[in-house]
Amino acid sequence: MNPIISIENLLFSWPKGPPLLEIAQFQLARGERLLVQGQSGIGKTSLLSLISGIIRPQADSFKVLGENFLRLPAISRDRLRGERMGVIFQQFNLLPYLSVLQNVLLPTQLFPDREKRCTARDASAQDQATRLLDALGLPASVWHQPSYQLSVGQQQRVAAARALIGAPDLILADEPTSALDEDHQQEFMRLLMEQVRLTGAACILVSHQRSLNQFFDRVTDLTAINQVKRKAA
Repeated sequence: MNPIISIENLLFSWPKGPPLLEIAQFQLARGERLLVQGQSGIGKTSLLSLISGIIRPQADSFKVLGENFLRLPAISRDRLRGERMGVIFQQFNLLPYLSVLQNVLLPTQLFPDREKRCTARDASAQDQATRLLDALGLPASVWHQPSYQLSVGQQQRVAAARALIGAPDLILADEPTSALDEDHQQEFMRLLMEQVRLTGAACILVSHQRSLNQFFDRVTDLTAINQVKRKAA
């Protein structure tokens, strides 16, 4: 079966900056859950931005969800991300004055395919949103509150529900537990990965925290596969 992500000979640097990423090969199987670890500044967030289509890649081959990102224009990469990926940003990127439910439902309002996927599993997109929020441990008493009124841990769960709604094929998460203590990290990861499993999505999560290893099928140290760092050493 073809991998959901296949990258060969990736090169990346920020404009006028030194080389940041040089990766000979990177693959992710369908349904696989991968933890990418590595020290700060090595390029973990940049790798997620490339895979999500936010940044245009330079590589011999760069295929995500069956699409060739080397040929796909930015607007098409944005559409693919909205329709078939769920992204949990490190800063969550919630709209502060929208309610919890409105934030979670936003992908279904912007991308009709996400709403169609909701109704294939639940009675409506709102039913799926409330089911996800409940499964992620967010009480109904806050569902209609503006997201800025929530604690960091609660906002994190809203961001996770927003990423999961509509059963995207690929979940990308950037240091989603960095603001939590160890007990809350473990609880959140258990809930998150259970929902990822139920959707059948593949998942890449980047983190420097080795205590999360147990939740993944595979763990990759970006320091080991990034040839830039080897050359600098």
